[in-house]
Amino acid sequence: MGEVGVIVIFVFLGIMLSLGKFSFLIAGFNTLTKEEKEKYDVKSLCKFMGKIMFLIAFSVALPLIGEKYNIEGMIYLTPICIVGIVIFAVFYANTGNRFENKVEERKKPTIKDEDK
Repeated sequence: MGEVGVIVIFVFLGIMLSLGKFSFLIAGFNTLTKEEKEKYDVKSLCKFMGKIMFLIAFSVALPLIGEKYNIEGMIYLTPICIVGIVIFAVFYANTGNRFENKVEERKKPTIKDEDK
């Protein structure tokens, strides 16, 4: 029964993160200053982390699936999958500029600026 509770929590977090909410739960992001947070596309970062939560929920469900269909060894897949998912997420999120804001707010010159 404990596995079901963990699955429900991860699915809930996946849904909320996919909607762009709960960004304060993302480690490292929650410690940034407001100016540093503006450099990142919060919505895409949350959506990515939501997908990771869904994958972890599925990984935790593997032993239940194995038990239902009498597949031995499914319990060993859970830690392997979770470690693989976490390693993938860390590398994917930290390589490239995937989650940086692509839209730079450029200051449009005004008439007053042109007179200077």
